[in-house]
Amino acid sequence: MEKQTTVPASYPLTANALRTACNQTSNREPVVDYDQGTVERIARSLKDRGLVRIVWVDTGRRTLKYHQTLDERLELEADERALLTVLLLRGEQAPGELRTRTERLHGFADRAEVEACLRRMAGRPEPLVRELERRPGQQDHRWIHLLGPLPELAAPIAAEAVDRDAVLADGADARDARVRSSYDAVATSYADELLDELNKLPFETWLLDRVIAHAAGLPVVEVGSGPGHVTAYLADHDADATGIDLSPAMVDEARRRFPDRNFQVGDLRRLGRPPTSPGWAAVLAWYSLIHLAPSELPDAVAALVRPLDPGGWLVLGLHAGAEVRHVEEFFGHEVDLDFVLHDPAYVVGVVEAAGLVDVEWYLRGPITARQETTQRLYVVGRTAS
Repeated sequence: MEKQTTVPASYPLTANALRTACNQTSNREPVVDYDQGTVERIARSLKDRGLVRIVWVDTGRRTLKYHQTLDERLELEADERALLTVLLLRGEQAPGELRTRTERLHGFADRAEVEACLRRMAGRPEPLVRELERRPGQQDHRWIHLLGPLPELAAPIAAEAVDRDAVLADGADARDARVRSSYDAVATSYADELLDELNKLPFETWLLDRVIAHAAGLPVVEVGSGPGHVTAYLADHDADATGIDLSPAMVDEARRRFPDRNFQVGDLRRLGRPPTSPGWAAVLAWYSLIHLAPSELPDAVAALVRPLDPGGWLVLGLHAGAEVRHVEEFFGHEVDLDFVLHDPAYVVGVVEAAGLVDVEWYLRGPITARQETTQRLYVVGRTAS
């Protein structure tokens, strides 16, 4: 079903091509290694069930080829066929993942269109898909196909999953006000403590150096720039870097410590384009999404992607985990902050659903010498050129 759409010139598939397609290492979960005999035996058993048609092609040597008929048997629409194909190839997935992974097969306008198609298939007299119970740590319901034996699903864990959206209990505006006032209060102490932290973070400097090389002198922006040390690092290494932060006191602190660098007060959810270029070569959200609820991430990531240049990079840094940590004292000051530890798979899914490609993600453990207590997640994706 996949190859019929993506490489129609070589379809139907020869036995060798069918085996190669089965054993492909990308876009497969799990990756398999079937021998030729197994592939041909299963293909013939599918023929006996009316799911495969075997044809002879008279081009030079007569060649036996295989043609799937599942879509005919099930009378699948194009959108249904695309979703079933990806579910067969990669197992259970969330709607956002499915939208991204079906791009070459069918163009879904948005996530809602994917969910509508899934529910249509689930509502058939003989359902083709099923929605799974959300498990602790998962931010979204996942779906699975019903076209064959189901893998044994893990039993739901009895404990309640943390409600990361609880940080919005009194509304986003109230939360933003708490974040702004808390960082205003700690600005000087925060800068004193963290200004030279990159000297002890080799992975992070490696990643920032990649951003600098990619930008090649074109404008980059760090949203949530705090005391300005990351923006200054970029600028010190020949990047045309700007820092933006929600906290006026943090921006004042950054300007005081790095007077020759560009810092502005602003909200990452309303990020504009640079004044000297049609788009940013890179947007860094370096621990600036850590107070947002998971439900806010899709809109926030979309806002950061929108002003990127073609081929531009989005770089995210977050705390990884399955909890919300409330803090009332921070760098010796009284604050009211909730730190959200995000699920890596969900964040990667959000980035992919925003249309970014070549997505990389890295998870590193806490550095005890720095008294870190959380895993750190870094995600990099680029816009299509």
